[in-house]
Amino acid sequence: MFRHRLSFLPFDYFQNPPALVAVVPLTGAITPQAKFGRGINLALVEPSLEQAFSLPGVKAVALAINSPGGSPVQAALIARRIRDLAAEKKVPVYAFCEDVAASGGYMLALAADEIFVHPASIVGSIGVVYAGFGFVGALEKLGVERRLYTAGEKKAMLDPFSPEKEADVKRLAALQKDIHQYFQDMVTQARGDRLKGTKRKLFSGDVWTGTEAVDLGLADGLGELRSTLKERFGDKTKFKLISRGGGWLKDKLGLDVRSRLAEEAVEALEQRLSWSRFGL
Repeated sequence: MFRHRLSFLPFDYFQNPPALVAVVPLTGAITPQAKFGRGINLALVEPSLEQAFSLPGVKAVALAINSPGGSPVQAALIARRIRDLAAEKKVPVYAFCEDVAASGGYMLALAADEIFVHPASIVGSIGVVYAGFGFVGALEKLGVERRLYTAGEKKAMLDPFSPEKEADVKRLAALQKDIHQYFQDMVTQARGDRLKGTKRKLFSGDVWTGTEAVDLGLADGLGELRSTLKERFGDKTKFKLISRGGGWLKDKLGLDVRSRLAEEAVEALEQRLSWSRFGL
């Protein structure tokens, strides 16, 4: 029966089988401790990446990116793993930026050989940000005394319950400058002479639409994943979605339900704040 069914397939199917493209979604904020199936980090996405590059006969790996950024370390680790797998398997990588590929999200896109965007995508934010609160005045109004004991004069740097110190702010600026330079170097190395804007503009931390990103050389063209890759590999191209397994229930069965729900609510709020910076 099996041979009989195969006999109906055109002979050209065996000589020129449809191209296979593995699609890896990279969705959410990038965080060292993504929980409940939300967010991105190397530990969570590495199994999907390895599966994608190991598919028999795979012609390309497509990254479907929708991320407002987050941890620069995790973003860089994921990008490095993608490049290592691409070199090892000799498989090209294409990034497709959806709603947002900003900050660490754009860093993920840099792992691709080519970057495509939607005209309305938000792209860029090549910079470093630190945000916090100062509660000194609030403590005074409440009549609360702050007691803080450290070993090491910088151990409590930028403590939100202590007065801000000029030296601490300068130290933070130095840290941000180093990380920003790392990001700039990564962009320059990945995009090379495709970059068209000035360094001052490209690395200002600003964001652009997809159309503007193409004009600046941060992306290679406008395009949607399926149509772009069918144009590249043929109309019969097959797509294999590589989804992450498991989930928060599988990983968290031993937790108290109320504790789990509280943690999930906090993480959902943090994710919401990350997206809200870009009006989403």
